[in-house]
Amino acid sequence: MAELEFWDNRYQAPGYLFGKEPAQFLKEQAGQMPKAARTLCVADGEGRNSVYLASLGHQVTAFDQAELGVAKARDLATDKGVTVDFQIADIEAWDWTQTYDVVVAVFIQFAPPDLRDRILRWLGQAVAPGGMLLLHGYVPRQLEYGTGGPPNAANMYTPELLAGIYDGFEILRLEEYNRDVDEGRGHSGRSALIDLVARKPVSG
Repeated sequence: MAELEFWDNRYQAPGYLFGKEPAQFLKEQAGQMPKAARTLCVADGEGRNSVYLASLGHQVTAFDQAELGVAKARDLATDKGVTVDFQIADIEAWDWTQTYDVVVAVFIQFAPPDLRDRILRWLGQAVAPGGMLLLHGYVPRQLEYGTGGPPNAANMYTPELLAGIYDGFEILRLEEYNRDVDEGRGHSGRSALIDLVARKPVSG
């Protein structure tokens, strides 16, 4: 409940905390997605990423636990003239047996290590055979920059963590890097980032 109150309080402020444009990572990697992909956007907040993917012609489902965030997401979809299946749900209550052509998770590092690792496995479970996972977040040295993300380095990702969790996937991209980010007042400035783009095997 404390987590939900935290996000509802953040989303009460006027405007969009992380802006209306998608994450730069998503703009760079969306071209690898199959056409009209059944796509799940996890903990999607105010909808900037799900709305962008819907604008590209994908069939997008998005969920978040914060009603205020989802309300803004619905407004953004209306403004952009696209349709997204928005749902209000806690990440632990989501039905992870449902599968999608693409699962997208951008800056969802609100969970401590045990729950974080379970979430990462759920993401992989939700990818249909032959489908893709697009994951983007911070590495621990992000704390040196203080330009977004959780205050706890233990929540963050490392290449070794992701390679271990997604052992058996075809890794198309796994890279950590620094970049100047300008994604609303919530993510602004020099940042220590990591990308994972992986394909689930068709069988095995």
